[in-house]
Amino acid sequence: MYAIIKTGSKQYKVQEGDILNVDKLSLESKSIVEFSEVLAIGGETPKFGTPLVDGAVVTAEVINEGRDKKIVIFKKRRRKDSKVKRGFRKSYTRIRVTKIAA
Repeated sequence: MYAIIKTGSKQYKVQEGDILNVDKLSLESKSIVEFSEVLAIGGETPKFGTPLVDGAVVTAEVINEGRDKKIVIFKKRRRKDSKVKRGFRKSYTRIRVTKIAA
């Protein structure tokens, strides 16, 4: 059984036991988070929401928070000898899906 959830303006396909990184949720580790924005539930008889599935909840446990590897943005203009080098690190929350309830 799988579910498609929406969090942080992104959609994720999850199953029980999956570990994934979502946008930062500002929660402590070992806390429980529930995602009520479930777009679809799959399995033997799939259910699709319009836009959400009524009464469906995905429960997950927070493992930790962290930051991804740095992405370097480098811009160089040919004529005026101008260069710009910037970096960006995205913050995330790592979660483990524990239960999918329809």
